[in-house]
Amino acid sequence: MKTNIKVIAAFTGILLMISACNSNTKKKEDDMKTDNKELNAIFPKGEKGSADLFTGNAYNIGLVAPDSTFTTAVGNVYFEPGARSNWHSHPAGQILIITDGVGYHQIEGQSIETIKKGDVIKCPPNARHWHGASPDVGLQQLYIVPNIEKGIVDWQEAVTDEQYKK
Repeated sequence: MKTNIKVIAAFTGILLMISACNSNTKKKEDDMKTDNKELNAIFPKGEKGSADLFTGNAYNIGLVAPDSTFTTAVGNVYFEPGARSNWHSHPAGQILIITDGVGYHQIEGQSIETIKKGDVIKCPPNARHWHGASPDVGLQQLYIVPNIEKGIVDWQEAVTDEQYKK
């Protein structure tokens, strides 16, 4: 009888652990859904980006200021739906980590990519590109610009509505 109770208790414990793991997996899947138009901000919204550099409303906050020790700039950009950067390039490249929402990224000469929460984008050095939110859902991203001693960003012309809608 005691053996049966121990077996039942062990079996119950295993079922509880499986149930907990499944609910954690479900929560992670729910967190990855991109149909929610309300974004969960990790960092403060920041300052509104210049109309000379962005189409629509984009907000930037620096998180790691460029310096000679780390030689890296890190920040967060929140793009409202439809907002996007101008074409630009980075002398040492750029890494984007999408923390929420849905958006687009394009390297000149390549197709537009849809990007969403959890994606990591690597822009090669001096590659002309743009990125921003989808028309209906905003986008939050972390940007990492390494080797700033080579330069940070070279801003260029606006992405046209025709280019954005391709």
